[in-house]
Amino acid sequence: MPFSSDSPMKIDVHGRLCEGLFVSSPNCDARPSGVIDLLVIHSISLPPGIYGGDEVERLFTNRLDAEAHPYFAQIAGLRVSAHFFIRRDGGLVQFVSCLERAWHAGASSWQGRSNCNDFSIGVELEGLDSLPFENAQYATLVHLTRALRANYPLRAIAGHSDIAPGRKTDPGLGFDWLKYLSAV
Repeated sequence: MPFSSDSPMKIDVHGRLCEGLFVSSPNCDARPSGVIDLLVIHSISLPPGIYGGDEVERLFTNRLDAEAHPYFAQIAGLRVSAHFFIRRDGGLVQFVSCLERAWHAGASSWQGRSNCNDFSIGVELEGLDSLPFENAQYATLVHLTRALRANYPLRAIAGHSDIAPGRKTDPGLGFDWLKYLSAV
């Protein structure tokens, strides 16, 4: 269900969004002590280029059927997650509390600090890094970013490609950074 922008999003003291759906992912653990100060933007679709199914949710909850699609055989064993997932229609799903470490960044570094999962919040946008994202996704991402900034001292926003250059390309050329950053 798409997010309604009639009122601002809120995050509770447990790091959970008061709006939207929460689906618990086991692919997380306790954060080390420290400040949450980086927001990382990703993109994903499963199978690649197919939108609207429950495959991303199944991947993040370790229930992806490796035999359901040829692509799934190579990723079914991954143990990954993100804090949030924004669908093409602007619908929002949270998988991990912001207070926990979601497994979204992998081998990564930002401004001299490694292991970005330790100090970041990960947001996945449904899409491919080579195609444009939807206006509804930008609207939800802007409202979510504002809520996150109200609760955590975010100093930077980066793409997965920025924290894992050469290894990752998302959110890619299809993501309009100017449109997003000028709105937040």
